[in-house]
Amino acid sequence: MASLRRSGIGVALGALAAFGQAPYDQPVLLVAAFAFAVFVYHDCTNPRQAAFFGWAFGLGYFAHALQWIVSPFMVDVARHGWMAPFALLFLSAGLALFWGMAFYLARRFDPLRAWPLILCLPAVELLRAYIFTGFPWAMPAQAMINVAGGQALAWIGPYVLNLVIVAVAVGLALRGLTAAERILRYCALLLALGSALLPPMAPEAALTGQSIRLIQPNAAQRDKWDPDQIPVFFARQLKLTAAAPEAGKTPPDLVLWSETAIPWVLDRAEPALVQIAQAGGGAPVALGVQRRDDMQYYNSMVVLDAAGGVMQTYDKHHLVPFGEYMPFADLMARIGVFGLADRALGGYASGPGPQVLDFGPLGRALPLICYEAVFAHDVNAAPERPEFLIQLTNDAWFGKAAGPRQHLAQAQMRAIEQGLPLARAANTGVSAMIDPYGRVAAALPLNTSGFLDAALPAPLPPTLYSRTGDLPFAVVLLLGLVFMATMRLRAERNLSD
Repeated sequence: MASLRRSGIGVALGALAAFGQAPYDQPVLLVAAFAFAVFVYHDCTNPRQAAFFGWAFGLGYFAHALQWIVSPFMVDVARHGWMAPFALLFLSAGLALFWGMAFYLARRFDPLRAWPLILCLPAVELLRAYIFTGFPWAMPAQAMINVAGGQALAWIGPYVLNLVIVAVAVGLALRGLTAAERILRYCALLLALGSALLPPMAPEAALTGQSIRLIQPNAAQRDKWDPDQIPVFFARQLKLTAAAPEAGKTPPDLVLWSETAIPWVLDRAEPALVQIAQAGGGAPVALGVQRRDDMQYYNSMVVLDAAGGVMQTYDKHHLVPFGEYMPFADLMARIGVFGLADRALGGYASGPGPQVLDFGPLGRALPLICYEAVFAHDVNAAPERPEFLIQLTNDAWFGKAAGPRQHLAQAQMRAIEQGLPLARAANTGVSAMIDPYGRVAAALPLNTSGFLDAALPAPLPPTLYSRTGDLPFAVVLLLGLVFMATMRLRAERNLSD
């Protein structure tokens, strides 16, 4: 009974911690919930109890933070609606297993104290970002994006910031009353309040003198491929592209349309591409499009010249499992289960990897299509350092509240980590220009149509995290875990002697 009650408290604390994520943006609640969870964890007397409590804590957290995951399945209710509750339940329960493993290992390493969580929980969050193609959405560090603590991403990256958050929570939950422990608790409290309450402390970003027009057509996903609506949305995007600049602004140097902005496959879209280029008025236009090559389909971005010719092409390489492709596609097809954006039998094919495109006077840019902005290591894998980042996305899949705003927060994280501005064109929003400190310099509201002529900020010098990536932290983390395991084995051996 005590274990069930403790697990119920874990679910409630996890749900409370999720208020740190968008659209709530209350990082103090996240830190407080983690601290209370560590306090309750002290009462777990064995690794099994700790694992179940950690899993319950993760279940409440992910079920609340990722509730938007039902939205893609509701676009075609007749075909996919039945999957929605299972998707949320299985995804939340599956991700919670990582946290359950962290709490289990922490209790194995030390039967009495909570300090091993400082290494174990960040370790499983790092694992979550890589294993099974990775899904680091809603990591604790993401909650710090609009406060002072988020600026640490430029130095230590998201996974070390996770470690700092857990360390603060452990410090706040200390039960000891020694002088050293009281000092540690006060330090943790000051760090938590300062990093989670103060606004970002960064200077104004310098500007390049160039501008980018962001096009947001606001095509609802259920209408986007409707034959009757396709001409409406295409005409809307042409009109927004050709519109006169906003008062006091010069014509844009680049125009960005969103992911899969037109319904036609690239090799059949030449008339549409010519119209798009004409609307651009001489400025290059970059847009998302489906591309076909040797009967394989790609989710791509192309850059058009003034005549509508394709100058550069990028194919998305980090695809969404069960969305853009199906694992075990042949088997799934036999039982009638296909990806949400299925093309051919198994969905989209993966591109060769990150690619930097040259935009002339604006500089070089690293394109990210939708989901790719979720992965810090994908951006770090660029073959060379660009001057800015581009994200084209169709956040209509993600619902109308939490999903798009959480996706925006992750784009802000990538900007801080790299010290680079990020231009973001989103079908239903939020389209935004993000400065290299992760601040939204200009944006279009969610679920509205329009365009935005945004000044392009200048890049900062390479950040420490952009130079090091995750490998040094992973090595130190592994060594720490090995050390704890060795010390635990030695203690058990001494007890048996």
